[in-house]
Amino acid sequence: MSWSVLLSILWALLATGVALLPMRYQYKPGLCLLLLAPILIIFIWYQHGVWFALLALAAFVSMFRNPLKYLYRVARERKETPK
Repeated sequence: MSWSVLLSILWALLATGVALLPMRYQYKPGLCLLLLAPILIIFIWYQHGVWFALLALAAFVSMFRNPLKYLYRVARERKETPK
């Protein structure tokens, strides 16, 4: 089994563990996982190709859909706010 697959399994287990924590304890480890995911997806792309990277991206978006919606909303509000 390749390193990218092993690391993605570990990432998924850690993300599941973080999801079981109370909300006030989820922010720091969740942010760390959120920042590590693109690096891991690029690593999967490098070792296994674009289709597996797209599957990993779909899994990532599925797991982090609410934080990603929030970040999108914040970025959109900042863009629309005149200065």
